[in-house]
Amino acid sequence: MEWGGQAFVLTIIAITTGGWVLNNWIRARHGYPLEDEWGGKTERAETGETKALKAENRQLHDMLDAMKDRMIVLEKIVTDRGYSLADEIEALRDKDAGVPLNIESKEKA
Repeated sequence: MEWGGQAFVLTIIAITTGGWVLNNWIRARHGYPLEDEWGGKTERAETGETKALKAENRQLHDMLDAMKDRMIVLEKIVTDRGYSLADEIEALRDKDAGVPLNIESKEKA
């Protein structure tokens, strides 16, 4: 193959065109904006499916945030009062006030 010949020029054109097509195919596959031949970008159009997925994603993020808040509260309850809670329950059982729980007599009957 001659360096300045017609076949060399056509090979270079074919390689660059193939690279451009491959680049756009990869970009389209992964959701990036496509490049046109003048260097501009073409954004992907939003379809009903992508809008629904974005709405579901937003809803799941909100649920996750709520669960994180609940977990923080539960961690505070467990770490702050976890060990004294059993003592407080036993202290309430030991008091004479209130109605006794005759658990043993109900189990035997």
